[in-house]
Amino acid sequence: MIYVTRREVFSASHRLFNPQLTDEQTDKLFGKCNNPNGHGHNYILEVIVAGEINPDTGYLIDLKLLKKIIIDNVISKVDHKNLNMDVQFLSGKIPTAENIAIAIWNELDGKIPDGRLYSVKLYETENNYVEYRG
Repeated sequence: MIYVTRREVFSASHRLFNPQLTDEQTDKLFGKCNNPNGHGHNYILEVIVAGEINPDTGYLIDLKLLKKIIIDNVISKVDHKNLNMDVQFLSGKIPTAENIAIAIWNELDGKIPDGRLYSVKLYETENNYVEYRG
């Protein structure tokens, strides 16, 4: 088994809040991430594909193809967007790193032609990241 990783970067804004909670509850829960005007991050996304090497190509997956799949299905939809308002696949979700990673997995699942989607890692800051393995 071999694992191949493609890294992409995108910038986006969001606001963490739950409309079912009071303003006081939401502020206590999310603090400065609940800024009514939002805040932004320069996210780093790592998509990891697992499988066996094709003996005819020496690849698990052509990285140019993996890049295109990620850009077409994720980056083009989130880069320089407000994750609360502009991203259909996050509609109705609190855009925490956890929920974003799961939503990205769902956008990519079934679209990787060689190998299998193994992991989505999303770095929100240089110190904080989440990983989802389906």
